[in-house]
Amino acid sequence: EVQLVESGGGLVQAGGSLRLSCAVSGDTVADSPVGWFRQTPGEKREGVSCTRSRDGDANDPFYAQAVKGRFTITADNDKNIVYLNMDNLKAEDSAVYYCSLPCQGWNIRWGQGTQVTVSS
Repeated sequence: EVQLVESGGGLVQAGGSLRLSCAVSGDTVADSPVGWFRQTPGEKREGVSCTRSRDGDANDPFYAQAVKGRFTITADNDKNIVYLNMDNLKAEDSAVYYCSLPCQGWNIRWGQGTQVTVSS
């Protein structure tokens, strides 16, 4: 059974940084795409990043336009953890952040989410 557990959310000032963690069990982050999504009340869950491109290239991870240049997705294959390093945070980044396996498809598994709140 695949399980994903997010951690690292919190309250930060605009311009600050956070690192989110997604601990994966039941699969390996080296072999399967892992993504990050975010959701605010009343909004659709938005894809933020993925360890693969839309073509499946691990050397070109996907980033939503809104976070390009500010967020970085990385994987620790030994610990089986995927991180989302978030720099220069903005108020509009505030959301519940979820990790996913895989990044797209009909059978996405989700973590429980971690709250990120950016104060301006």
